[in-house]
Amino acid sequence: MTSAVGESEDPPAEVLAEAAAAFGLLASSARLHIVWVLAQGECDVTGLSERVGGALPAVSQHLTKLKLAGLVRSRREGRRQVYFVDDPDVVTVVRLMVGQLTARTAPATAWRV
Repeated sequence: MTSAVGESEDPPAEVLAEAAAAFGLLASSARLHIVWVLAQGECDVTGLSERVGGALPAVSQHLTKLKLAGLVRSRREGRRQVYFVDDPDVVTVVRLMVGQLTARTAPATAWRV
């Protein structure tokens, strides 16, 4: 079985379930924003909290869910936990989706000026 996009074969049920779970986690705008920020480079929870505008405990809970799902990883740097997206495919999907939606809204915004 090949994994090329556009093939007529359906993906296995396990693959679809895994994709649905990942998309389910990214359906939260807060978690999507966190992954977007981490796609730009690694960051600790304090920096993420400031950047996404969330309370530290809420950002920590989102990071825990993303980490358990394997979408985000962390490493210890002194007393800090530094988070990062280690999967280039996740980065690609997030950048593609957000980029496409941004491009769609940019012309509409320009016309409202």
